[in-house]
Amino acid sequence: MSIFDKLRAGVTTPSAEATRVLAAQLAALLPPDATLALHGDLGAGKTTFVQGLARGFGVHEHVTSPTFAIYSVYRGQSRTLVHLDAYRIDREEQLDALLLDEFLISPYCLAVEWPEKIAAWLPTNAWPISLSIVEGRRHRLLLQS
Repeated sequence: MSIFDKLRAGVTTPSAEATRVLAAQLAALLPPDATLALHGDLGAGKTTFVQGLARGFGVHEHVTSPTFAIYSVYRGQSRTLVHLDAYRIDREEQLDALLLDEFLISPYCLAVEWPEKIAAWLPTNAWPISLSIVEGRRHRLLLQS
């Protein structure tokens, strides 16, 4: 079973580190210029997942939630990772003012937390991934069709 099949069926990881490993494995298989729409409540593991993507792309910087900076750019060995936290974006003009497009230089991966806040702006081929916490601190990941 491929990692895509596993994610479509839903995967529960036993730890934050296992979530990072899974995301790093997915990073190696993502097409160039992928956009990931990461859905989930506060504390569901979205930033943990992005940390794994960064590892998979060969980013050596420490990855944190860009809540107050809105987005962070990490240059990896295989592509650039742009991590956007859209939670505080209320209007499309705010997104335009960020000049985010200038950082989306191929190949890139745009990982968006709280994508519902900017749904009209996201490409139609964005990969919707739902994250949640189950049974304590385990993460549940589901790639939606």
